[in-house]
Amino acid sequence: MFQSAERELLMSENAVSQATTKSTPPPPGPSRVASIDALRGFDMFWITGGDALVYHLSRAVPIPLTLMLAGQFRHVEWEGFHFYDLIFPLFVFIVGLVLPFSLTRRLEAGANRRELYRHAVRRLFLLFFMGLLANGLLDLNFHDLRLLGVLQRIAIAYFFATLLVMNLDVRGQAVATAVILLGYWALMAWVPVPAFGRGNYTMQGNLAAFLDQRFLPRPFCCYDYGDNEGIISNIPAIATCMLGAMAGHWLRTSYSQKRKLLGLTVAGVVSLAVGLLWSLAFPIVKNIWSSSFVLFAGGWSLLLLALFYWIIDIKGYRKWAFVFTVIGANSITIYLARHFFNFREVGLIFTHGFINLLGAWKPFAIELGSVVAGWMFLYYLYRRKIFLRV
Repeated sequence: MFQSAERELLMSENAVSQATTKSTPPPPGPSRVASIDALRGFDMFWITGGDALVYHLSRAVPIPLTLMLAGQFRHVEWEGFHFYDLIFPLFVFIVGLVLPFSLTRRLEAGANRRELYRHAVRRLFLLFFMGLLANGLLDLNFHDLRLLGVLQRIAIAYFFATLLVMNLDVRGQAVATAVILLGYWALMAWVPVPAFGRGNYTMQGNLAAFLDQRFLPRPFCCYDYGDNEGIISNIPAIATCMLGAMAGHWLRTSYSQKRKLLGLTVAGVVSLAVGLLWSLAFPIVKNIWSSSFVLFAGGWSLLLLALFYWIIDIKGYRKWAFVFTVIGANSITIYLARHFFNFREVGLIFTHGFINLLGAWKPFAIELGSVVAGWMFLYYLYRRKIFLRV
């Protein structure tokens, strides 16, 4: 399950904050949007066992609805888009989403720019190192160590998005995002690949795969000809982060909540439409993070943000989201913990007496125990006000 999880992880303000300390996240206020915390936890839930729950539910109750839902929790092999292909870009989107609430706010308050640059560099290296830990650095099997991955991509996207947010106004950031997407498309469309030529977007013949094979040591994830978080596909991931940053700027404006909701919704629909239109020339392919994929996933991210913003910040329904907030508050903690600890075994401690009586529901119950064990671990940290921060 973790191969899939690595491909879809999300990062958040909690995962890119300062030091590991006992501190309580600030309560929602004028400069903080409660729906962001809930959306972060919602996204994280699916790679901490929620995906497996859906799969085992479809096995226990194989009706058209559950089978359809289970299908959405499988990655598209190459071209196309399922819900599961949204998880990782949504997390990168959220990384950018919190930048205006933290970085821009500090700049407006007159923070030392040199210190902010130093902080960004430190986060870049620490997140990259944590990504290596998640890939098995401590196994000391360097021949089989994957150099790139989820946290590495988040580190790169966060760092360059930080530089853009610090040095450009909102219009400049929008222009930079467009340049990134168009520039990546130009590279993929116009630079010829030996034996395949220009504009080849197949698994074997695309430029990103060629460069990964040429310059990136194996092993790769998650297709045979290149790496899912490969070298040049990190470029458009910066644009994903910047889409989130621009949504964050919009939420910080003095416009009414209804106007903000409308703006997010319209932007989401437009992004979806442009992504679909662009896919006619540059297909939606998550494995190479195509520009059309950035816009299509960005459209869904904006619409999900709009939905959560409407329910939580406008309507005021917040209690239901507490289960997600607990997960989102320590997203990097649970991601790393699931690489080193078996929460399924912990869950079995409390269920082994009756688990064999459940018949077709046994796999679902085992996975549910794993999810609950992981959540209780996070809840303990939450109650103790312990948050892992980089």
